[in-house]
Amino acid sequence: MAASLRSKVPKAHAASATAELLSTTQLGLLNERRDGPGLKQLARHLAVVLVGALLWGLPLAGYEPAALMIPWPLRLLGLLLLGLGLAFSFCAMHESGHRTAFASRQLNDSVAWWAGVLSFYNADFYRRYHQWHHRYTHLPELDPELESSPPSDLASYLLELSAIPWWMGKIRGHWAGLRGDFAGHPYIPSEAIPAVRRSIQLQIAVYGVLLLASIPAGNGLLFWFWLLPLAVAQPLLRFVLLAEHGGCPFEPDGLRNTRTTLTLAPLRLLMWQMPFHAEHHLYPSLPFHALARAHGLLAPSLQHGDRGYLAVHRRFLNDLSALGLPPQAAQKPTTPRAADGPDQTP
Repeated sequence: MAASLRSKVPKAHAASATAELLSTTQLGLLNERRDGPGLKQLARHLAVVLVGALLWGLPLAGYEPAALMIPWPLRLLGLLLLGLGLAFSFCAMHESGHRTAFASRQLNDSVAWWAGVLSFYNADFYRRYHQWHHRYTHLPELDPELESSPPSDLASYLLELSAIPWWMGKIRGHWAGLRGDFAGHPYIPSEAIPAVRRSIQLQIAVYGVLLLASIPAGNGLLFWFWLLPLAVAQPLLRFVLLAEHGGCPFEPDGLRNTRTTLTLAPLRLLMWQMPFHAEHHLYPSLPFHALARAHGLLAPSLQHGDRGYLAVHRRFLNDLSALGLPPQAAQKPTTPRAADGPDQTP
């Protein structure tokens, strides 16, 4: 099946578009792997989770001293911060999954796996899924992100942002992964199934231990400190991820099929610099901390460099049909989003 899919790839590929953009010297400097920037970024990300957990969780756990009464607005801010830290752990998993966030392969793999636990992704499945996404970016019938049709009208757009299809896909996909059922996912070859299945089983076991620990205490640990915050922030992650390729041409040119969104520094930090997404797709070997420098070199060549996610979505709302698959691809049957694999990236 993989061979038949590869036969559909157009001769022109994104790699040809990058041939003259960066010199060998520039690329060598940008490609430098270091643990320091990744560890600092990881500490910042965990600090968001910790501050959010304290603001939201201390009153729930009954540990709030009378002298430190936390008003409800701050509690709700804590809930949002905790949710953002959990949901956007996807970005930590993404960068570490490329094995570029740190110099150490083991550190990359460990951070990716635990970030996947926090964000309800499985890093081992996602790494293989994402390799195909890079290989066949935004090409219908090839890119696994297009296994189901993108939103093309207001109802499907709002449904996508609600994250309801994402949750459905996760639950069904993880259940299939527990059974070792990866039918319809050619990026999971037969020899990889045992390892990916064990990874998913171990991840579900972590959730199970947390659930069992919360039952005797009667504190709803898994719900109040993970499930609810993740559900609150997940629509915000859908909002920013939809901008990565949404509305871009369905073609192999990496300068045109991916969008860089120029946004505020706090959001760039939370997303591990993923808003520089065109740069990342053109040169996926670049570590996240080099993407801003790469943008300075590549920006004049990019076709989609938008200022802010609100501006991107305003453009979407002006013509939602532009998000949909081209007519020839839209007419073909697609996999329902809810039946996607354990780790479907929107």
